[in-house]
Amino acid sequence: MLSVRRFVALSLLAGLAACTTPTSAPVVQQPLPKPKLAFALGGGAAKGFAHVGVIRVLEQNGIKADIVTGTSAGSIVGAIYASGVDGEALRYRAMRINEDDLKDFTFSTSGFLKGEKLAALVNQQVDGKRIEQLPRKFGAVVTDLDSGARVVLKSGDTGTAARASAAIPNVFQPVTINGRRYVDGGLVSPVPVMAAREMGADIVIAVDISAKPTGKASSGFLSLLDRSLNIMNLTALNLELKQADVVLRPAVLHIGAADFDERASAIAEGEKVAKAMLPQVKAAIDNWVKRKRAA
Repeated sequence: MLSVRRFVALSLLAGLAACTTPTSAPVVQQPLPKPKLAFALGGGAAKGFAHVGVIRVLEQNGIKADIVTGTSAGSIVGAIYASGVDGEALRYRAMRINEDDLKDFTFSTSGFLKGEKLAALVNQQVDGKRIEQLPRKFGAVVTDLDSGARVVLKSGDTGTAARASAAIPNVFQPVTINGRRYVDGGLVSPVPVMAAREMGADIVIAVDISAKPTGKASSGFLSLLDRSLNIMNLTALNLELKQADVVLRPAVLHIGAADFDERASAIAEGEKVAKAMLPQVKAAIDNWVKRKRAA
């Protein structure tokens, strides 16, 4: 039998428990979904310096790529950026590239430049990292010379991949990798948007610096060749760009394919178009986040 004192104590405890208001569990704020963002950088020889300006401005506004795909000149800039170099450093390096360091002439019916110096430059810029070791996912788009197929190089020697992607037919010698011969990726994929999608991109920002068949063509063998290749691949270009969320087109068509002296102008044009298109880029990201939250 309970003592009176113990009975009273138990009664008081029961009353207090009944009067206590249960506390609600703290609301946990779910983090916003983050899209996998890709930069798809197109080919265009010296006009490719515009990619540097685009990347610089996007990074200044907090927009960084998780995935980078590049064709030709875009693969060179893309490989260096994918190695962890930020937009500021990328511009600094671009302004100090010596054109003579890229020239290794040879007598050959398949091309008058070997491209070995180009590969060495890229490898030096990425600190010798292989593609699979780069901090950002990177894919260099090339054309299989024997089958005509589009191939995305996602592993192996970074410099060799960039060299193959930029191996303009009859200018650079084809590049042999694992028994296959590769040339400029611009023949089949002028702006590598589909490659970015295949690598898992949710949003693709495409940069198109191709020479359009309008107006007067720049003089010079390389410029005419660049223009001719782009005319031949308008269908492929349009198919790629339809897959992009945002397309940036720097005004660099006045720059010749070999006009390295115009690099500052090309970079400035890249910065200019990136600033102008910044609202569209941010809107594409915001819309993706809204769709994911609503799903």
